[in-house]
Amino acid sequence: MSTYLVTGAAGFIAARTTHLLLDAGHTVVGVDNLNDYYDVRLKEHRLAALLARPNFTFARLDIEELAALEPLFQQHRFDAVLNLAARAGVRYSLENPFVYLATNAVGTLNLLELMRRHGVKKHVLASSSSLYAGQKMPFTEDLPVNTPISPYAASKKAAEVMAYTYHSLYGIDSSVLRFFTVYGPASRPDMAQLRFIKAIDLGQPIELFGDGTQARDFTYVDDIARGVIAALQPLGYEIINLGGGRNPVTLTTLIEKIEALLGKTARYDRKPFHVADIKETWADISKAERRLGWKPRTTLDEGLRLSVEWYRANREWVKDLKG
Repeated sequence: MSTYLVTGAAGFIAARTTHLLLDAGHTVVGVDNLNDYYDVRLKEHRLAALLARPNFTFARLDIEELAALEPLFQQHRFDAVLNLAARAGVRYSLENPFVYLATNAVGTLNLLELMRRHGVKKHVLASSSSLYAGQKMPFTEDLPVNTPISPYAASKKAAEVMAYTYHSLYGIDSSVLRFFTVYGPASRPDMAQLRFIKAIDLGQPIELFGDGTQARDFTYVDDIARGVIAALQPLGYEIINLGGGRNPVTLTTLIEKIEALLGKTARYDRKPFHVADIKETWADISKAERRLGWKPRTTLDEGLRLSVEWYRANREWVKDLKG
């Protein structure tokens, strides 16, 4: 069995990935700074479930702080680092670009440098479909993603190229995974799926940017977590899409599906389309299937059903979460 460092362990994707690693008998050291970008109660909810499990230890640390991270590498012999910590959210990155560069780019550099110093040879990096803005669909990994339209996307690009540099110079095997619109139980409250579920259930207007025809390649969180773990195999340096791989689904269709599950009708607070948003995303996932043996298993209907079930089971405190 292996020992893994998972950053952002209280986050949406990292928590699910950590559970699957623990299910397989591995040891996981999780770090997270538990910042308040969104309601910390949701992070504490995810973290509590992890702390109840054997073979999991947690340190409240910020990957921006190199000196704070180094003792972890001195205390443990990690087989790999899964860097799933990130400042997320395209729109907020326009308001506070500095923190995005600090966490997503400098934080990645810190981890790669500590891996170099301590002989850790495997790195998995969470990247984003936001890099594909303006490219031809379906998005393939060989497209030139050199024109990011948000500080968030730019910071992810910086992390990707730093991973390549450390692979080239020091032989660190790095799997760069571009995620496509991840959803599921216990998702971030600022993401469309949980925002829509809450608003429809509580009879509040949905804040909808644009006319609802913008579309996404929705991917269930457990499928993403399986892909992250599959990417722990030796690959060299590879950029790989993890997405639903189906035709993109419009936000209007997503809302209609949630309405049907809740038996309630949505109300709207319409806003102009945001300049930093991508109109449509669609992943070509043939490389993931070829290199990782990975395909998504969960349909959007099934994933939304599970998400609504989780919301109903936790409604009394989730309804008050702040995005």
